[in-house]
Amino acid sequence: MTSVLRLRAERLLIPAAFVTALGNNVQLIAGALLVLRTEGTMLSVSWLFIAVAAPQVLLSPLFGRLADRFDRRRLWIGSDLTSAIFALALPAWLWLGGAPGPGIYVANLGLAIVSALFFPTSAALIRERVEPTHLRKFNANYEMATQGGMFLSATVGGLCVQTFGAIPLLLGNAATFAFSALCVFAVGRRAPMVSPDAATASESRERRVAGGTSRARLGWLIVLFAQSSVVVTVFNALLPKLVLGEYHRGAGIYGAVDAVGSLGFLGATWSYRVIASKLGDLRISLVGYLACSVLFVFQPDVGITGLLLMVTVSAFLFGHARIASRNLLMSSVEPHVAGRVFGMANSGGLAATIAAMLVVAEITDRTDCRFGFAATATLSAVAVATCAARLAGRRAADGPGFRDEPIGASVNSTRDAELSPAPSNG
Repeated sequence: MTSVLRLRAERLLIPAAFVTALGNNVQLIAGALLVLRTEGTMLSVSWLFIAVAAPQVLLSPLFGRLADRFDRRRLWIGSDLTSAIFALALPAWLWLGGAPGPGIYVANLGLAIVSALFFPTSAALIRERVEPTHLRKFNANYEMATQGGMFLSATVGGLCVQTFGAIPLLLGNAATFAFSALCVFAVGRRAPMVSPDAATASESRERRVAGGTSRARLGWLIVLFAQSSVVVTVFNALLPKLVLGEYHRGAGIYGAVDAVGSLGFLGATWSYRVIASKLGDLRISLVGYLACSVLFVFQPDVGITGLLLMVTVSAFLFGHARIASRNLLMSSVEPHVAGRVFGMANSGGLAATIAAMLVVAEITDRTDCRFGFAATATLSAVAVATCAARLAGRRAADGPGFRDEPIGASVNSTRDAELSPAPSNG
């Protein structure tokens, strides 16, 4: 029964993650396009992204602890249903004649608060339900789904806003959250917990396989994973400014650029499965992020055709790095604390995003998008290079017992053990 529940979870959590990412970002992209039409500056778009990030910075650590205490499946379902309500509120407000600006900010603020719970909850549920030996493959599929949803959201948002207007798009967007809730409901309840003695033995085996991941090393893994949020969010703010403001193209072209990015990320998902076991996640993540930063500098200078190609290649490299850094972090934590660790990662990444967004927006509005892209690439490269140096030191300190592979890769004896959080009060 435990094996069946695990396989069911692995099948259903992927589409749930995809439609949730699509729904969250369609709402944000539609809001960004409406704000850009009325305000016309990078800073105005940045404030919208900051309004979305700020609640998550404050609330993600707290909500991560809640995800480790209460039933994670119910929390995910509750997050999706609450998001559907916020998604419906904005088109209703616009249809009644409300001012777009306040409605956009309030609706996205509500979704941001829910996302602060969703992010650590989803990570913790995955760590709880997915077989440890399947984490590498699952994380590749999960990142493909979430990043694909984010990229596709620009295509859907751009084309639909241009063709039908914002209200029909936002009405349909609410259905994505309802679909996600149904998928997670179908996952079913978790299997009975193993006895305390068995759980203790399982955790002891995992710590031995992990090679003794230190608190300092875990902190740098969080930084490595979290800095990727800066790149994604700032890119999503820079892209409409570049395509609509400087290239003077329509929302459809803007959507097409993000669409080819999703293809690049899709290719990375399949490629990662082939090379991960040969190269190791740490090397893939460091090289991928640094190479992506180099390409990022040249994207504004190559025109629309070149931009389509550059975004595809950048997304391919970024996809490898993002999957690998997620797998490194998830494999380094025990299931009962996964929520708080990913809550910290979400909070730290978005706090850095707010600071980077303000800096990049000010640079872009005073100059042009070329300098904004270059500033973003520099910030990411510095963060990744620092992580590389610190993680190399920690790896040497951990000694020859360290293994750059998912926790549980050798723990076949615990395959049917349910690695669950503390007893649920939900």
